[in-house]
Amino acid sequence: MSKTYRAGLIGCGRMGATIDDEVRDRPHSDLFLPYSHAAALAACERIEFAAVCDPVTEKAKAAQARYGVASVYTDYREMIRQEQLDIVSIATRPGPHAETTLFAAEHGVAGIYCEKPLCNSMREADAMLAACQEHGVKFNYGTQRRYTPLYRHVRQLCDGGQIGQVQAVVANCGVSVAQWGHTHAADMMLFLAGDGEAEFVQGNAVFSEGDWEGQRLKIDPSITSGYVRFRNGVHAYLVAAGGYEFEVSGTKGKLRTLSNGIDYTWRTADEFGEFHQVEGPQIPITSGTLKGVEDLVAALDSGGETQGSLELACRSQELIFGIIASHRQGGRRVELPLAERDLSIAPDSY
Repeated sequence: MSKTYRAGLIGCGRMGATIDDEVRDRPHSDLFLPYSHAAALAACERIEFAAVCDPVTEKAKAAQARYGVASVYTDYREMIRQEQLDIVSIATRPGPHAETTLFAAEHGVAGIYCEKPLCNSMREADAMLAACQEHGVKFNYGTQRRYTPLYRHVRQLCDGGQIGQVQAVVANCGVSVAQWGHTHAADMMLFLAGDGEAEFVQGNAVFSEGDWEGQRLKIDPSITSGYVRFRNGVHAYLVAAGGYEFEVSGTKGKLRTLSNGIDYTWRTADEFGEFHQVEGPQIPITSGTLKGVEDLVAALDSGGETQGSLELACRSQELIFGIIASHRQGGRRVELPLAERDLSIAPDSY
């Protein structure tokens, strides 16, 4: 019989417990639902959703009532000590992510699903990675697209050589704030480029020197453009054109996701270099949050790696910090790994 994993939620706010209400009546709501961490934990057949935690008692009790959870806490440390949890789902603001991950890893939690943004600095990311590696903790990052069938199908076509050698990834994600918005874009650029290491980044953002306090950026700045050179030779571009569509261009064809993941196009080049539409299979639309939780469960079952591991989360987060560092240096190339490990994007609200 398959094991049932005991899970607890840390953070019962918008992404933790209530965002489902915002998208339920939207077209293509099946892209998202179940969307919140709580809804995905409750929907996963292999999970016993045992406890919720939030420092605001009213939020924790509301989540308890909504999802039929047995126990309520206002201190995540007490919850982890008392509940013998296999999995914790972290849906707080990014400021506490590092300390929460370290505590969970050091106190017997086997799996962590952590909301984006990952943390406020690469120094924090390094500590999270070291703790999870030391204690053998499985980890998935809350960049939901990489878990869904459509994006995974596009990646499989790339990996299978269906568009030849991948040359470039273009993220049509518009101008958005670095941490709260473009962590998604960075993760998909990484994912569609093959999840390899980046050599350097360049980019532009919207901030002034007055927005800094030492190495801490006191705002979450908008990123207007970004460029990543991956060590496998793939070029990735974050552009101001919106639509949340991603294009992968290869030597023999092109793939493009449409309208935030409701469909995709696949074109191949003939001997004259003209592109022609290919009819690919229809891909079901499913919740990325639920798929991420299910993938974490599968990794705990098998002892294998997750699809959104902490190592990959650190790579995509580093792209964001690298773009910020590049703009601060006048748009110059910033080599990775980032030397400025204490550079942080940490508004007081984060």
